[in-house]
Amino acid sequence: MKTKILLTSLVALALCAQANNSVAFTAPALPAASGGSYLIQNVRVFDGEKMLGQRNVLIANGRIVDANFKKKASTNTTIINGAGRTLLPGLIDAHVHAYQDQELPLLYGVTTQIDMFSAPSLVQEMNTRMKNGSNKHAPDLISAGMLATAPGGHGTEYGMTIDTLTKPEQAPAWVDARIAEGSHFIKIVMESGGEFDGAKIKFNSLDLAIVEALIKAAHARKKLAVVHIGSYQDAYDALRLGADGLVHLYNAADISEMDLQKMVALAKAKNAFIIPTFSVLESVAGVKAQDLLDDPALMSLLKKTQVQTLNMPYGKTPHPEKLIAAQRLTKALSSATVTLLAGTDAGNRGTQYGISLHHELGSLVQAGMTPIGALIAATSAPAKAFHLNDRGRIAKGYRADLVLVEGNPDQDIRATRRLIEVWKEGEIVSPLRAAQTQIATQDQQVKHQMISLPKDGRISLFSTEKLASPFGFGWVPSQDEMAGGKSTVKLTLAAPTPDGQAAIAIHANIKEGFGFPWAGLAFFPGQQAMQPADLSAANTLKFKVKGDGKSYKVSFSIEGSYIPLSVAFTAPTEWKEISIPLSQFNGLNPRAITSMGFNAGLPVDEYDFQIADVRLVHE
Repeated sequence: MKTKILLTSLVALALCAQANNSVAFTAPALPAASGGSYLIQNVRVFDGEKMLGQRNVLIANGRIVDANFKKKASTNTTIINGAGRTLLPGLIDAHVHAYQDQELPLLYGVTTQIDMFSAPSLVQEMNTRMKNGSNKHAPDLISAGMLATAPGGHGTEYGMTIDTLTKPEQAPAWVDARIAEGSHFIKIVMESGGEFDGAKIKFNSLDLAIVEALIKAAHARKKLAVVHIGSYQDAYDALRLGADGLVHLYNAADISEMDLQKMVALAKAKNAFIIPTFSVLESVAGVKAQDLLDDPALMSLLKKTQVQTLNMPYGKTPHPEKLIAAQRLTKALSSATVTLLAGTDAGNRGTQYGISLHHELGSLVQAGMTPIGALIAATSAPAKAFHLNDRGRIAKGYRADLVLVEGNPDQDIRATRRLIEVWKEGEIVSPLRAAQTQIATQDQQVKHQMISLPKDGRISLFSTEKLASPFGFGWVPSQDEMAGGKSTVKLTLAAPTPDGQAAIAIHANIKEGFGFPWAGLAFFPGQQAMQPADLSAANTLKFKVKGDGKSYKVSFSIEGSYIPLSVAFTAPTEWKEISIPLSQFNGLNPRAITSMGFNAGLPVDEYDFQIADVRLVHE
């Protein structure tokens, strides 16, 4: 990808918390079938590689006892009617960042997630749960743990302490440290940045000698080495150096036929796998997963904040042409029988755990794969690629991770969305689905009390005593220190505006240390910091600004999303009133605003601007 954004600012705090605290999961106990066994009768079976036609599948004690059972079932076996339905292996999402909502994917039939970057404490917690058999109410998590990146490289911007590399000879010890932490495989970052939300983002990237050393060190220890790439050249170099797989394709309007054939030939020669991750590529291109948003059955499991994340792609306007290179590559790789895996990069805006894998399957088919090929990419192919030899198939002895759907997904891939039942290690998931539907319904009905705004809409009541406001927690200085950054800010009372409004002078020193540094002034409208508030009485933000002529951003954050929604403005040398309709903040839900900020950001520099007379009005 040209621009790869995972999480920013406050999501980094969630990751930091995971780095310092054990992560606990809770779920209601599920009722077991009598005798702990099920017989799914007269069901079409996709065994992970091919359609087997109509079968009777017997499961017991968490395993598949017989994938073609022809005897009489015992009296303590629960019979499930499979007529008109298809039984699939539990789905595997081959690219996620599982920092929250651990149980949600299972409700959509995703029984295993391949995690590409998480705090070691989370990895260790999940490893323990999987080992002792106490993870039946959440997908298994197969994780890279900490990623390999350069100082100031992609992955260092999330406020976590990252063990970075500067020379090839560090690679063996680095890989040993990850294995000791519990990582199942090694993830390497090749990313130099790009443009995001109108800003140029630059990352330092590992040089090729370090990448090669890491791959060799991983292989010497019998661990897979996968690579995050940001461009065609990164992808080609990673494969040439021996990477087992690429965890992304990239956004580009096209690819030359020569480059296409070179990439396909190299991937095939190296026997590498590719995870296109259309779900996040589409988000960056501003393309919403509208098919999911329009599906009431699927959406009924999501709380408001989860819907919000899915409904907020990174790109402000749709640019589907940016998907052409990835689509052409996917079709050519599939035709050449290069292994493709279905992965969503869930954890990013425009995606959501579990549900997005069903969209990903559709995107793979849209790109040129057959429905059977897409099903393989979400079952047996990732199981083989990551050496998970007990899942991804429906065969005797395999784990009873299963999904029963209405219809024929080998003919219409959208049939995977018509979920009838899910089994995780032989236990049914429908009670969890019913409970989550009730929770989501109640959550959708909860409304924050609309704040009654002052008649003039003014929320900045600045004085020499304090930064006052008519409601909420109020105004505070804000900088990226909370996310591990080094930027600083100083606030002082300035001379009033010509019409007598008190002004705050903001001196921001933007420094390297966080991928998306910021410093400025923030307002929290709730009674506590980051508590959501309903500001829907307003439809326009007005404020006065003057300064050094540089570019700044005014941003809103909303409940459930930790990535600010921003509009740029310039601070002229003389006072100017700026009026911005709230509709310009792409994805803003005015009923759930957690903060508003006026901030300096990249490039690294010193900034001076003044803010006065901030108003929220209805026009």
